Amino acid sequence: MENFRFTAFEKTGEVLFDEVWTFENEEMAKVEGQKQIEEKGVENTTHRLVNSTGKLVLFHV
Repeated sequence: MENFRFTAFEKTGEVLFDEVWTFENEEMAKVEGQKQIEEKGVENTTHRLVNSTGKLVLFHV
């Protein structure tokens, strides 16, 4: 299992979410992470999901 950090922002820079999510691997992080983003209702806000080394897995402006 790997840890990934999810962060979502308002246009003002206000942080909406800053959470650590755990997934089996990077591919699962992309699929399951997108589902969680949609469940939180922030799919159209600026957000990112990065792995433990800082590599972008998901990103939306």
